[in-house]
Amino acid sequence: MSFKNYLHLALITLIMFIGNSFAQDLSKYPTKPIRLIVGFSPGGAADAVGRELAAALSTRLNQTVVVENRAGANGNIAAETVARALPDGYVLYFPSIGHAVNVSLYKKLNYDPIKDFTPIGGVFLAPNMLVVPMSSPYKNIAELVSAAKANPGKLTFASSGNGTSVHLSAELFLRMAQISLVHIPYKGTGSAMPDLISGQVDMSFPNLPSALVQVKANNLRALGITTASRSAAAPNIPTIAESGLVGYDMATWYGLIGPANLPVVIRNRLNQELQSVLADPKFKDKLISQGADPMPGSAEQFGQFLKNEISRWNKIITQAGIVLE
Repeated sequence: MSFKNYLHLALITLIMFIGNSFAQDLSKYPTKPIRLIVGFSPGGAADAVGRELAAALSTRLNQTVVVENRAGANGNIAAETVARALPDGYVLYFPSIGHAVNVSLYKKLNYDPIKDFTPIGGVFLAPNMLVVPMSSPYKNIAELVSAAKANPGKLTFASSGNGTSVHLSAELFLRMAQISLVHIPYKGTGSAMPDLISGQVDMSFPNLPSALVQVKANNLRALGITTASRSAAAPNIPTIAESGLVGYDMATWYGLIGPANLPVVIRNRLNQELQSVLADPKFKDKLISQGADPMPGSAEQFGQFLKNEISRWNKIITQAGIVLE
């Protein structure tokens, strides 16, 4: 055997050895704690579900999953952290709908929401709720839309800030109902709620948990749920679609993704354990009690869902002229 052939054979043997060792290492995943990056501050609803998910995955994976809060810029700081991480399965992201809309909201992002990530799976979908003050004359969506058409640009809606799911729910409603309302952005739903209850603003689309508390306290009147199906947490409240705006469907959602080029074996393992978590009655009941529905499915399905959401909201955000710095 020539030296050249010997060198070639040795190189092939080395590559096979490294490949086999790498495969064995992947099969042992995870061997150390995993960081789950959450793009919101501790104490909020997203953080609470993120911590419940982390605890459930810790049990399933036999390894600690630690929540790390990287709040700011509607999730951009958290997303960038994960986009720059090694694709070894030890840094994961708990993205919200913001991951799909930020590419259209911001003039510049330091990451690509599709190319720089590996989809793992959806976690949950949660509706928002169209509400008006109890003092409002509008008892249903038809009356509200009729009044808005008769008084274009006079009725107001509150949001928790530009580009939030509350704001986007309203923008979708305006375009489908073909009406014009005045947008009044607040720094969060909590800031908007007093003015909404007192009637200083005419309506809003807050997340279901915060809205339902005020509806049950008779401070607000619920006119419709934003998702295509009714919520198990409020089954007596009709959807906006069944109230006349056929095809209206908007949900706040959260999922699980990792950095780009995450090995398929790790992605599949994480998706497998995620499906088990979502099927667990205790975890499922916790989600439903908070007005959310589990979002099971494959990594490929969630990846397509992300692409669809980016395309869908790009059209609405562009038409509405919403831009954030």
